[in-house]
Amino acid sequence: MRIRRAAQKTMSLVSVVGLLAAQPPQDVEKPHGPLLVRSYMPTSVPPVNVHNSDHLQRLIRAGRLYLTVQDAIAVAIENNLDLEVDRYGPLNAEWLLQRAEAGGPLRGVTNGSTLVNQATSGQGVAGSQAAAGLSQNNTGTAGGNGGAIISQIGPVTQTLDPALQNATVFSHITTPEPITIQSGTAALVDTHHVVNTLLQQGLLSGGYAQVSANESYLNENAATDLLNPSVAPVVQIYIRHNLLQGFGTGVNGRFIRVAQKNLQGAQETFRSQLLNVVSNVLNLYWDLVTDNDDLAVRQRAVDQAQKFYDDTRRQIELGVIPRFEATRAQSRLTNARQLLAIAQATAEQQQNLLKNAISRNGLEDPMVDAAEVVTLDRIEVPEQDNLPALRELVATALRNRPDFALAKINDETAEISALGTASGVLPSLQGFAAISARGLSGTPQPQPVSSGLGADPYYKGGLGNALGEVFRDNFPSRSAGFLFQGYLRNHVAQGDYGVDQLQLRQGNLIERRNQNQLVVDISNYVVALRQARSRYSQAADSRKLLGELLEKSQQAFSFGAATISDVEAAQSALVTAQETEVATLAAYSHARISLDQVLGQTLEVNHVSVGH
Repeated sequence: MRIRRAAQKTMSLVSVVGLLAAQPPQDVEKPHGPLLVRSYMPTSVPPVNVHNSDHLQRLIRAGRLYLTVQDAIAVAIENNLDLEVDRYGPLNAEWLLQRAEAGGPLRGVTNGSTLVNQATSGQGVAGSQAAAGLSQNNTGTAGGNGGAIISQIGPVTQTLDPALQNATVFSHITTPEPITIQSGTAALVDTHHVVNTLLQQGLLSGGYAQVSANESYLNENAATDLLNPSVAPVVQIYIRHNLLQGFGTGVNGRFIRVAQKNLQGAQETFRSQLLNVVSNVLNLYWDLVTDNDDLAVRQRAVDQAQKFYDDTRRQIELGVIPRFEATRAQSRLTNARQLLAIAQATAEQQQNLLKNAISRNGLEDPMVDAAEVVTLDRIEVPEQDNLPALRELVATALRNRPDFALAKINDETAEISALGTASGVLPSLQGFAAISARGLSGTPQPQPVSSGLGADPYYKGGLGNALGEVFRDNFPSRSAGFLFQGYLRNHVAQGDYGVDQLQLRQGNLIERRNQNQLVVDISNYVVALRQARSRYSQAADSRKLLGELLEKSQQAFSFGAATISDVEAAQSALVTAQETEVATLAAYSHARISLDQVLGQTLEVNHVSVGH
């Protein structure tokens, strides 16, 4: 459809329309500050804007809203609330992507990873009993999540953000000793300071690594302690990794790739809403244009009926025609005025619909409410539409339609997510390895000579001496092992996998069905466009012929070769032809807009671009 401009447009306005669609008015400002502080600061989200843009106000002059179709599209993109709501979609998707890149389970699913620190044993009376296996030492700390556990299907990705945990405990404990052989006192008094620090890093390949440091200070009143007070640091490196279920970056990074696809999907959703908004504004604008044309036809009909009534009155006064002809002329004038009033109401309602579509707060703005919309563009129907072949049109639709792009993204997302259930079928096999180094220092306690006991001078000193033992690896510990868990029947995991695979196949069939329907839809819209153009051509030709017939009837009437009834019939036929021409013009504009919409090229045709 070619549009003839009432006012010449410039390319700068077209680029402005594209810029409006490309730049969302809302954005989330990330916090600023030192590295360790800004991670715990909230983001800043601006409040919503409920006011119309200045662009809309500038189009109102002397109580009239002057609109070209390009202006209508531009202000609708600026102010349409449906479009404004969908602008938040890509922003939400960006934050969900950031969350996915940090690893961990899905939202609402409890994190199964636990941070466990290295406990110290062998220090003091209670520690020596724990080292001998006579009691448990609970001085170590562990961090985890309590409450209800919600599981997700497929392996849980380790948290990829480095996690730092510190537990510092100061305690003063008095313990009654029913047997005083080891402690040498009836009431054991411990002053204990424990500092546990752990740094954990999740691995996208399916595991995690920990570096932990434990520094334990003990001062107690046991005469049997060889070192008192004493300090016992421990440093450990611990690695655990999945070897079957949950192994590999493909399965553990699936939610990151899904979030990336969802970001593309959010952009396509916004583009789809933008396409719908532009199509809706086009329909409303051209409906208003044709309503105004119909209003003009009705006004001409009233003028003709008024002239016919006046001529009839004069001829009655001259005695040329009988008086009852006045009643018929009056009836025709009354009917024409009623149709004019209906056309005026229709045009006013259409103005309100258009103003509501291009305004952020509808008709609450008194200036917009009171303004009369003046449309500056007209519709022209070409003699030929010059449409490509059906195969090319289908290819264009598959390339441009947001819904088909979303369907493709959903299929790819489903395939990525299915990696989790495929990995979940495997048994769980984890390998782990740990390297630790210990140290011990303190103040030697004098012991009775008869006991033959005494502290080794090597342990004499404070924290510095103990750390020296650690870094020299004087007391190394090494361990490695495997953890295996499997189900003999494994029906749950196999069921999850089977459901995912069936849904993937079902999705493939649905996609093919939609493509087949697309071919039918495009073919129908092409036929509808050609029919609309043919009907308009016939209506325009008929209106032209009836206009010539009216002119000849009036000439014949002036020479007495035709009656006033002949002129009246010709006038009525011309008005009907004009109404039909306007109706077919509206039908053609709707057919053209619908075809552009089904092809997904509404934005391109109307010079609206979506930036990324």
